[in-house]
Amino acid sequence: MAELPLAAVDRIIRRAGGQRVSEGAAVELAEVLEEKALEIAKEATTLSEHAGRKTVRDTDIRLAIRKD
Repeated sequence: MAELPLAAVDRIIRRAGGQRVSEGAAVELAEVLEEKALEIAKEATTLSEHAGRKTVRDTDIRLAIRKD
């Protein structure tokens, strides 16, 4: 089950040009976004641990995104 609010995902799709958005489309995009976010967060966590930190910083997120 997706943790992202479906209303927010709906707005993202509309901002991209969608005029009408089915609930199924919003649910599917939310699941895909969460999978990708989890991959990035795991990599960022690994990077912060490698740097000897417990705190994940914005720079860790940016580096994790570049590694993809």
